[in-house]
Amino acid sequence: MSVEDVDEQAQDKPKASKALGFQPSLKGRALRLLSQREHSRQELEQKLKPYEEIPGELAQALDFLQAKDFINDQRVVESVVNRRASKMGAARIQQELRSKGLDDHVMAETLNGLRATETERARDVWRKKFGQPPQDAKERAQQMRYLLSRGFASDTVRRIISQPTEHSD
Repeated sequence: MSVEDVDEQAQDKPKASKALGFQPSLKGRALRLLSQREHSRQELEQKLKPYEEIPGELAQALDFLQAKDFINDQRVVESVVNRRASKMGAARIQQELRSKGLDDHVMAETLNGLRATETERARDVWRKKFGQPPQDAKERAQQMRYLLSRGFASDTVRRIISQPTEHSD
């Protein structure tokens, strides 16, 4: 094989890899996911595990991204709260955060803040959906189930349904 043949083969490799469906690195895939929204480390592991070719490669890539602060649990908490707080109660948000593999100590302060505003947020959700007190027991049960399914505390739901026009608690 001559030098020219080797040069030709080297030039063909990038084209060949694109033709075969070039796959980005695990780090590249993780960065693409992180550019769309905040992800916890556990979420990234679940999504990227099928693409790991060498054992330990994924953990190494995620360690690098975490060291560079691309993966940050506090930002994940803030992102979820910003998206969900206007529609969901603290229990539902806590459930979502746990499903993302976040520790209780990371979300404790934020959840305490959510619980402090839960009555006001529940009243807003109730007002948007129903707007008027229940007329009978069936409507009352429907309104209560709706708010409970959104993760609002049962005592808060009872307070909202029994006194829907009260503005502060």
